Amino acid sequence: MSQDHRIERDSLGELQVPAQALYGVQTQRAVLNFPISGLKPWQAFIWSVACIKRAAAEVHLELGLLDEQRARAIAQAAQEVMDGQWEDQFVVDPFQAGAGTSHHMNANEVIANRATQLLGGALGEYLVNPNDHVNMAQSTNDVIPTAIRLGALWRLSELQTAVDSLAQALNQKARQFDPILKSGRTHLQDAVPVRLGQEFGAYARAIERDLDRLQRSAQGLRRLGIGGTATGSGLNAHPEYHTRMVSKLAEITGFELYPSDNLFESMQSMADAADFSAAMRTLAITLTRIANDLRLLASGPATGLDEIRLPAVQPGSSIMPGKVNPVLAEMLNMAMFHVQGCDLVISLAAQAGQLELNVMMPIIAHNLFESMQVMIGAVNAFTEKAVRGLQANPEKAQGWLEQNAIIVTALNPLIGYAAGAQLVKEALSSQRTVRQVALEKAAAGELRSASNWRSLSPAEIERALGDLYQLTEGGLINSSAAGG
Repeated sequence: MSQDHRIERDSLGELQVPAQALYGVQTQRAVLNFPISGLKPWQAFIWSVACIKRAAAEVHLELGLLDEQRARAIAQAAQEVMDGQWEDQFVVDPFQAGAGTSHHMNANEVIANRATQLLGGALGEYLVNPNDHVNMAQSTNDVIPTAIRLGALWRLSELQTAVDSLAQALNQKARQFDPILKSGRTHLQDAVPVRLGQEFGAYARAIERDLDRLQRSAQGLRRLGIGGTATGSGLNAHPEYHTRMVSKLAEITGFELYPSDNLFESMQSMADAADFSAAMRTLAITLTRIANDLRLLASGPATGLDEIRLPAVQPGSSIMPGKVNPVLAEMLNMAMFHVQGCDLVISLAAQAGQLELNVMMPIIAHNLFESMQVMIGAVNAFTEKAVRGLQANPEKAQGWLEQNAIIVTALNPLIGYAAGAQLVKEALSSQRTVRQVALEKAAAGELRSASNWRSLSPAEIERALGDLYQLTEGGLINSSAAGG
């Protein structure tokens, strides 16, 4: 054995392992077998498996199945991993052996070797055995689905805070912008007036609804199948192990957790993870739509809508001086496309389960945790660097509204739909406003009431078009005048 390596043995034979590595032979085989992406496991996955290992050691100590020295050493080593001390020892590519055995054994070996050190032993001596002690009464098949659930719950509060902060920022803008009248647009064409605050209030409410979906779907993650061991039968686990583990994990994490009502289902099905991912996908869809809207509203400024101004955070061009782009909204689009892609992988992997196990769990874990990482980072950046500093351009909004021929809709109760359409046609062809054309026709006695065919006065037209704010409040407009 060289100074750089030690020799370890498993059921397949001997293999060199880096001398100072906390991981062992099975991890090294995985490193050699799967040089795929160069990616490493997300911290949430490392933390959640270590959390299970600590809980198992403590439960087995309480049940009298593991001696106190080993149990305490395993618990301490696992806690060190949970605290982030040994992240560089988790080296298995996310694209690995099915079900996550490689990542699982990486954790077992790191914790076993560290526990061995704590007991005064040398690396590779395994005074604490990775399989017999660290993995007592456990299988990859129940540890990994439990770890996926715990890892997602570990970052849930961060995700909720990020999304809630965005909703609050949008609501603040809704209040700030409420007095600003502007042209509504449907089909990207002029529509009846709205208030800028109403648009932003709708964005905020959509985000709040998506937050509700996240919280609802997270409830399914709280149901744990640890204790099912290999197939769901609980073979080689103490009869009390499942319920004790759920209680111990709840105690360690502070999470609200529940025992599974069917351990076989909890091992066969990845539906809860897929449901949570789908809730993030729905949020990503909403965020993409909002980012697209803000890019449109900020377009120009000279040749676009220019109804809002996004904060200038960086120069927008390497060749065009003075150009500033909506980079935070563009970033959000790209990030949310990635989240939706991750969800597609999760949905494909979730349906690929067969009989008693879903072997695609490593990529479900990786993509779920990646989605959460990207979502949290993107939403926080968008909120702080784009939404909070966003400003309205009321002059431009009012200018577009004055040119909007569709405000003729306010005259519908007076003159009817067909006459209104004719006014729009004349206004557009003569490059005048609807107000100008309508007042001219009323003065000439050419506008008549749709209900009784009487001539309408310019004063009635002014009243109908004079308070555009009223048009944003809904209800029947000018109905009494129409009947008079």
